[in-house]
Amino acid sequence: MNDADRMATLLKALASPQRLRIFMRLTQCCGQEGCGELTAEGIRRCVGDLAKDMDLAPSTVSHHLRELRLAGVMNMQRCGQRIECWIREDALRLLADFFVEARAAACRREGQHTCPQEGGCDGTREP
Repeated sequence: MNDADRMATLLKALASPQRLRIFMRLTQCCGQEGCGELTAEGIRRCVGDLAKDMDLAPSTVSHHLRELRLAGVMNMQRCGQRIECWIREDALRLLADFFVEARAAACRREGQHTCPQEGGCDGTREP
């Protein structure tokens, strides 16, 4: 599968508001000290925590988690009675690179030699 096909699969999986909310919960840090040093794969959430306050039946949450897993957005692992979920680092990197490049392309189309965005359009500082 090439990057365009993989990106389409990731975006399709995230096109559902419920799956996007789950994805956002998986990317949010736990709020503990030192959390900024964690990788995406280091932020793990229990299925029960992800489903909390979503007003969805457990079977619907399971369906959405399965779709995210099959699309390659996240992984799941049983740990005793808990099932932990985490975002795949490669999926997060591909999504981030896609949006950074889209912003850089927009700046180029606008003929801007320096990007107004802090850090530059490609994530580096302009001179």
